[in-house]
This record gives sequence, structure tokens and C-alpha cells, in this order.
Amino acid sequence: MSRKSSSAAPDEVFAFLLSHWARQRGLACAIVGLIAVATLADVATPIFAGQLVDAVGAPAARGGGAAALRALLTLGGLGLLSVVTYQVAFLGIVRFTLRMMTDIKAEAFARVQVFSAAWHADSFSGSVVRQILRGAGAIDPLNDVVFFGLLPISVMLVGITCVLGWRWPVLGAAVAVGNFAYVALALTLSIRWVVPAVDLANQWDSRVSGALADAVTCNATVRAFGAEAYELARFDHVLGRWRGRTRRAWLRGMGSYSVQSLSLVALQALICGTAVLLWWQGHANAGDVATVLATYFVLYGYLRDVSRFVRETQRGVADMQELVMLASATPGVQDRPGAPALQVTAGRIEVRKISFRYPGHDQGGPLFDNLSVTIEAGERVGLVGPSGSGKSSFVRLIQRLHDLDGGRILIDGQDIAGVRQDSLRAQIALVPQEPTLFHRTLAENIAYGRPDASAADIEAAARLARAHEFIVRQPKGYATLVGERGIKLSGGERQRVAIARAFLADRKILILDEATSSLDSESEAAIAEAAGRLMAGRTCLVIAHRLSTVRAMDRILVFRDGRIVEQGSHGALVARSGGLYRDLFERQALGLVSAE
Repeated sequence: MSRKSSSAAPDEVFAFLLSHWARQRGLACAIVGLIAVATLADVATPIFAGQLVDAVGAPAARGGGAAALRALLTLGGLGLLSVVTYQVAFLGIVRFTLRMMTDIKAEAFARVQVFSAAWHADSFSGSVVRQILRGAGAIDPLNDVVFFGLLPISVMLVGITCVLGWRWPVLGAAVAVGNFAYVALALTLSIRWVVPAVDLANQWDSRVSGALADAVTCNATVRAFGAEAYELARFDHVLGRWRGRTRRAWLRGMGSYSVQSLSLVALQALICGTAVLLWWQGHANAGDVATVLATYFVLYGYLRDVSRFVRETQRGVADMQELVMLASATPGVQDRPGAPALQVTAGRIEVRKISFRYPGHDQGGPLFDNLSVTIEAGERVGLVGPSGSGKSSFVRLIQRLHDLDGGRILIDGQDIAGVRQDSLRAQIALVPQEPTLFHRTLAENIAYGRPDASAADIEAAARLARAHEFIVRQPKGYATLVGERGIKLSGGERQRVAIARAFLADRKILILDEATSSLDSESEAAIAEAAGRLMAGRTCLVIAHRLSTVRAMDRILVFRDGRIVEQGSHGALVARSGGLYRDLFERQALGLVSAE
């Protein structure tokens, strides 16, 4: 995924909203129609209020009583119509908004899942969660503002301008000019002055969430180094920047509100003054003046909230900008249109003349340049070499976590670039060096690769991984929650859960990223035994930090600077005088270095 900026522009936010409104265009049109009817009822109210004043001023014997009753009943009917249509519109907006929020959250979650490993490494998980939840949460107030705020105001302004302009062109022109000036001022202040400040405040709000999540997630490290004061000072610095940006945004919002309030006073003077002038010149009677005054008070009730609606609109837009950026970003690795699922029958891997350079690493040559190797079905292959030699990158490319710059990787004759990524990775079982477990039960973590597995299957996999013994000692056995990232378990227990997960998944291809490198001797022996059983009958790639791990491999590939400089069995490589593998083996035997 690539980013041009940290947040989307306001026009991109509105385009995003329109695309989601269009999904429910029928319901949206119905809501707009109902609100327009309710607002037009309010537009008509001052007219009949003026007629009521005229009727009351006339003697009852001359028809004034009947006219007053008609005007009174009409006013009541208009009020009832407005209330009923608004209530029906509200029921529609509830359904409309909930579906939008559901779709946006689900799609944002799905999109984040397909972003590259590099993107996730560069992003704070707390900030990403905050961006999604804050952006989706802004939909509710933003829809309310648009449908129940800005839409009625627009209908009201057009309706009143037409009604007054039809009876008194001069008054209609004055209302049109005054309303246009007021709305233009409100929009300019908010968009040009308030929105930029709110956008910056939101960016720092996300940084606060990210800093907090980072420190809380690594709390064990903080306590181990006695760094509580350091983390507090670091967090106080971020809070200070957030506080300053937020204060400026709030002050600008208040300043904008004050200017708009003064503008409403000027608009009142313009409309009422014009009505009095018309009466003075004999162009309006008492009922007409009452109509104008009632019109202003209805209009004032709408315009009074323009500043609030504009502020809420700009706040909602600002809250959604980072979410829209996520939604519009392009994943680093994409499936081809209509890509089929990968079908693995044997697990043979062919790497043909591949070239690869990490995005953004433009200095120096590519990591891999014209690299070729074939791993036969069922072959157990160790990957060793100095740090940065390309071992981990090699297996990431087989998983298609990155796209190649050139060449092809085939599994059972199928180019992995032409199949669906999910089907590719579903055929590969991975046991990483540091397994990450979900804050779910032990049974759910073991069955992650096969959610439909029975309890008996889960237990059988746990027994094969030497995990059953410690699981049954847990307070709730297989129903025990493991804590965030598996924090309630030891390193060896997490490794055994990961191996049990691989046993249960039962894939043809297995990747082991030195599952024993950070364990004590007893745990290492138990896990090595379980891993040995797991590798039987599978195509295995074993990234080795300790060379003792790969002594029994069918073949060992020795990497250096993105090239395979040696390959063969452990015995053959150790016997090679001056070889890199022999040098690593001898130095490691003396306790000088690891193979990583």
C-alpha cells in the first residue's frame, strides 16, 4: 500500500459518502422526499399565520370567524404533517445509517487484512483501530446533519425565497442575498479556517492512541527495564502536542460561531426592516407583516443551527479522512481478476530465475537476482546463512507476501502469481519463531487453520505436538483463554500450540522458522521431537538459526547476499573445506556466533 498523505481531502470524503449512499438510493430518495415535505409544511406555516391575523382583524359577521377557523385548522394540519413525516424519515435514517456503518467497518477490516506486512510493520495497530472506529462512528452524526440539517435548510431557503419573492420581489431579493451571504460566510469559515485545525487535531488524536497502545502492548518490557517514567514522559510529550492542536481547533470553532451569530443579527435587521418599509409604503398590511415576521422566526430556527451543522459536518469529514485514505489505498499484493484457487497435490516448489527488491530499497542491487532452485515434493530443506542473506525473504516470496520483480515461483506446476492468495497460504502451514496467539481459547487457537475441527481432532493434534499435558493442567483445559498474544503461556507452550495448529491444518507444505531458538533445553528437545513428527511426509522449509536444527535435513541451502552459494547434506557441507556452512558450523560449535 502506498500513501500520498496521512488523510484524504474533503472532496474525497464526500465522494466516499456518495458511493455508500448510492448503495441504498431508493431509501435515500424516500428519506429526502419525506424531509422535503416536512420542510415545505414549515414554509407554508407563516402564510397561514398571516391569514389568521387578517381573519382575526376582520369582524366575525363578515366571514372573519370562518376564515380564522380555516387558517387555524390548516396550521394544525401542517404541524401534524411535519411531525409525522419527520418521524417516518427518522425510522428510515436509522436503517440507512446502520447499514452504512456495518458495511464501512466490515470493508475497512477486510482491507486492512490484505495490506502488506511492511504496511502493518509501519503502522500502530491502536491508531489503525482508532481510525476505523472513529471514521465509522462519524457516519451517524454526519447523516443526521446532512438529512435533518443541511437538506431542510436548503429546502427552507429556496422555499421561503420563492414565496416571498412571488408576493414582494424586493423582499425576496433581500432574503436571497442575505441568506446566500450568511451561508457562504459559514461555509468559508468552517472549511477554510476550522477544518484544517480539526484535521491536525485528529491526526494527533490517532498518535495518542498509537502511543498508548504501543506502551500498553509492550508493558512487560517497560517494567523489565524500569522505564515507566520514560514512557510517561514520552506519552506526556504526545499529549502536549495533541492538547495544543485540539485547543486551537476548539477556539477556531467558537470564533466561527460568534461571527455567524453576528451575521444572523444583521440578517434579522435586513428582513424585518424591509417588511416594515413595505408596510410604510402601503405595499403590505398587518397580516403581510405578520407573515414576514413569522417567516423570519421559522427561518431563524433553521439558520440558527447552520453554524452547528457546518461544524458537525467538518468534524465528521475530518473524522472520516483517515478512514477514507485506508479505503482508497491499494494493497501491495493483489489477485488477478478471476484468479483460480491453488490446487496442491504433492507440494513440489520450483523457483525459476526470480528477481526481487524490497519497495523503497533503491540503494544497491536487488536482494535476489536470477535465483533458481527446485524443492521436490516431500523434501525437507534447511535454509541457513548470515543475517540479511535472504532466508526469510525467500519463504515470504513463496507465501507471496510480496510480488516478484521478475521470474516465477511454481507449486505443483502452478504459478503462484496467478492464483488467489488466500488459497496459496491456506496450503502452507507456518510455525514461526515467535507464535502470535489470539486472545481466545486454546481450542480455538489450535483449530485456527480448521475452524470446523472436532474436539477429538483438536486433542489429537495437541497430543502430537506434546501440548495436551500442559493444556489439561490449565484452569479450564482447552477452554482456557490465553490472553492477548498468548501472554498467559510460556514460550515453549506457545510453540507447542503453534505446532498443534500445524498438525491439525495438515498442509502439504510446511515452513518452520526455527521454533526452538529461544527456548530452554528441555522445551527445545520436546518441541524438536514434535516438529520432527510434523515434518514427516511434507515438503518442509526450515529456517535455521541453530545449525543443529538442520543436521537431519535432506538438503541444506546456504544463503549469502541473496544467492545460494552452497547446497547439500549436513555431512557433505561440513566436509567442504573453506565452505561458508563449515565456517558457520565451526564457529557456532565454539559458541562464537549463531547462523542468523
